[in-house]
Amino acid sequence: MVLILLTLLQVKHLFADYFLQTPRMLSDRARYAHLGRVQHAGVHAGLSLVALLLVGVGPLFALVICLVEGVAHFHIDWIKGRHAESSGKGPDQAGYWHAFGVDQLMHQLTYVAMLWAMVACG
Repeated sequence: MVLILLTLLQVKHLFADYFLQTPRMLSDRARYAHLGRVQHAGVHAGLSLVALLLVGVGPLFALVICLVEGVAHFHIDWIKGRHAESSGKGPDQAGYWHAFGVDQLMHQLTYVAMLWAMVACG
């Protein structure tokens, strides 16, 4: 079940981070109070909730895990947005890809924590 959930979270991440982002979600990434980032984190949390429910995680526990994921995702993206704005690095520079890689690692570690919580509490 853990491997199935990990796979579902990876597919969810692909769609939520790369295919379902709107122009609003992609704008003003360095601003903290940003509706687009709230929407983006909400898409992640909502799709994670579906994944958790599909593998049989209890609804209340799944909801709590996904709310925490949404808050974490919001802040990870905000930190990356602030860094991107302050560094001025673009896709043609290594620093941009370093930040991109760290951002993606933090999201993946969030999934590891979600799986750990599911196993530890389930």
